[in-house]
Amino acid sequence: MIRKIEHLGIAVKSIKNSNDLLSKLLDSEPYKEEAVESESVLTSFFKLGETKVELLEASSPDSSISKFIEKRGEGIHHIALDVVGIEDELKRLQDLGFQLIHDTPKAGADGKKIAFLHPKSTNGILVELCEDMESSDGD
Repeated sequence: MIRKIEHLGIAVKSIKNSNDLLSKLLDSEPYKEEAVESESVLTSFFKLGETKVELLEASSPDSSISKFIEKRGEGIHHIALDVVGIEDELKRLQDLGFQLIHDTPKAGADGKKIAFLHPKSTNGILVELCEDMESSDGD
């Protein structure tokens, strides 16, 4: 079940420069910075009410973020939806004809299990499903 927009992911060339910019814009500091080795990204998170903004900087020239910036420049990379029962939600969406990038969830940033839907099946929008690791363990 999809509950809300969890965060907006923004591809950036420099976490440091973008942290400075968003800190001024939002009048707050990031609450967390984290490297996600499996995705070759550095992340930084800001809270904005119940929603978050995730900045993503490539930590490798062959990462998906590096390729995204090379092709499209900095900007919105994905929209993340908070779900309950991520495995069931992936099956439901696949049964409805959505193309999955990940058949099974994997560990992501900020204590989440994540999986992506392919933009070809979502009007060009990269959609991330995410669920708190704790709630996916049956809590």
